[in-house]
Amino acid sequence: MEMTEMTGVSLKRGALVIEDNDNGVPAEETKKQKFSECNLTKGQDGLQNDFLSIGEDVPGPPDTVSAGKGGENSEAQLEDEEEEEEDGLSEECEEEESESFADMMKHGLTEADVGITKFVSSHQGFSGILKERYSDFVVHEIGKDGRISHLNDLSIPVDEEDPSEDIFTVLTAEEKQRLEELQLFKNKETSVAIEVIEDTKEKRTVIHQAIKSLFPGLETKTEDREGKKYIVAYHAAGKKALANPRKHSWPKSRGSYCHFVLYKENKDTMDAINVLSRYLRVKPNIFSYMGTKDKRAITVQEIAVLKITAQRLAHLNKCLMNFKLGNFSYQKKPLKLGELQGNHFTVVLRNITGTDEQVQQAMNSLKEIGFINYYGMQRFGTTAVPTYQVGRAILQNSWTEVMDLILKPRSGAEKGYLVKCREEWAKTKDPTAALRKLPVKRCVEGQLLRGLSKYGMKNIVSAFGIIPRNNRLMYIHSYQSYVWNNMVSKRIEDYGLKPVPGDLVLKGATPTYIEEDDVNNYSIHDVVMPLPGFDVVYPKHKIREAYREMLTADNLDIDNMRHKIRDYSLSGAYRKIIIRPQNVSWDVVAYDDPKIPLFNTDVDNLEGKPPPVFASEGKYRALKMDFSLPPSTYATMAIREVLKMDTSIKNQTQLNTTWLR
Repeated sequence: MEMTEMTGVSLKRGALVIEDNDNGVPAEETKKQKFSECNLTKGQDGLQNDFLSIGEDVPGPPDTVSAGKGGENSEAQLEDEEEEEEDGLSEECEEEESESFADMMKHGLTEADVGITKFVSSHQGFSGILKERYSDFVVHEIGKDGRISHLNDLSIPVDEEDPSEDIFTVLTAEEKQRLEELQLFKNKETSVAIEVIEDTKEKRTVIHQAIKSLFPGLETKTEDREGKKYIVAYHAAGKKALANPRKHSWPKSRGSYCHFVLYKENKDTMDAINVLSRYLRVKPNIFSYMGTKDKRAITVQEIAVLKITAQRLAHLNKCLMNFKLGNFSYQKKPLKLGELQGNHFTVVLRNITGTDEQVQQAMNSLKEIGFINYYGMQRFGTTAVPTYQVGRAILQNSWTEVMDLILKPRSGAEKGYLVKCREEWAKTKDPTAALRKLPVKRCVEGQLLRGLSKYGMKNIVSAFGIIPRNNRLMYIHSYQSYVWNNMVSKRIEDYGLKPVPGDLVLKGATPTYIEEDDVNNYSIHDVVMPLPGFDVVYPKHKIREAYREMLTADNLDIDNMRHKIRDYSLSGAYRKIIIRPQNVSWDVVAYDDPKIPLFNTDVDNLEGKPPPVFASEGKYRALKMDFSLPPSTYATMAIREVLKMDTSIKNQTQLNTTWLR
């Protein structure tokens, strides 16, 4: 095995931006969408971007749960304000997207900025384009049983207790709107009365079922008014009913959770669940999943939801674009984060320049040796202020710097409204004034400004605490990743690709040092290195001192990684330095049309589309790769090893500006 260093090789080659999905995903131009038969009420603001009735897809908020706003606004007012914000995001965001992305990324990070500098293989690199097509990057989740998730069955489990399909059509659009406003406490009405036209017992039953099924939290009763029959809907248990689906309406013999396979395009997992929950009119926390998948790809994963029927879920297939739900089953338990074994990737690199021999060498190396298990570029943000710098300031307890790093003006890829917000902050240091510049206040900047409005400039810790915990921890995890990347590059530079005495390996979950007399019992694939923390040990060779020097230079004490605030105390972890993908296969195909898909997706197969047929010769050549990776590894780093190129957005956009034109 040979180890090579990246020394400007990538400047001779071009490839489109590659991002990871759960581990890695590419971007695609958004498709124009057409009108759907689905019936949307005005109250469903958050849904519309995901339905066929809207022109373009727009990124949604990362989470539907936000902390309270400062000042005198009540939580209820804040919730209403945020629901209105979602609809206002689309036009402004799309307007800003028209700017030159290459120009915006001039100040972004390169791989070398975050410690990604080495390769393990000796083959000569070549160029390839990860085209902006969803179908060029597909991720299938691998469940805890080792089975790869596929969407291949749209049938609904037969259940005699399910209501008829009439529940989806018996209510008018106006009635649905009134019921939704009642359900979400958006008006002062305490009940909604629906007249039963063509009164029969069967018709009344369907209306009762429709209201209870489609609007969780509402109860119904039948009343006679002036000789006419009315179904009256009212609140049964207050706002908590939204998060607790009706218990008495669920058959005892049926598992409480409906598991299904979710196929989605250009949506991360949380955005997808937010869309499903809004349309089903339930809280997102009744959904569970094994792993999150990033946005820019086609992804297929298993989801579970509490006491929502397969019938209701399947109905969404008639309404949602870029989503498909299937493979329904009822189970007794939800899914748990981390239960997955990993993800299987199908990746197409188009217009490759490598010879068949180069491709063969690159793929054999990936299969037999693997790649350095670096944290990928998306771990560190896309702007001139990397997330690891914020994490470092948190660990240093430098809260004024944390505030400044998040809010100060910066160069790079930024929405126009964020630029205005930052300019206002720099000019006035008034959180309320800066907040007014944000049409969407769920972003980290908006949440921090709300916290500063509420707690004041002298209590930045509490203000920062308004940001959801996972988002706050993202910063310090980014710093850990930054240190790990740099230390692994130094470990490989100093000792190469063989285990040496003083390296660490895991026996079960326990770290053990490799001793001189048993070094031949291990391979480089066994070696792990620590993410810094208070509960890890460091290698017993000069890399231990390199850790200490790096943290000391950042004004951190490697011997005391506990923080005054418990949330920010780092326990640390261990990570393998080389990953060897499983189930590796590849094929080089010839094609003439750069727009044609080069393999079928699950939905293509469900629709009976024949697989693409390739000529023996063509204008272009493409490399189609299949491989499986464990959780928390980055597919972009595997692709980087094959092509021998810098995967940073900054480098890719600069390399491809000419090609794209």
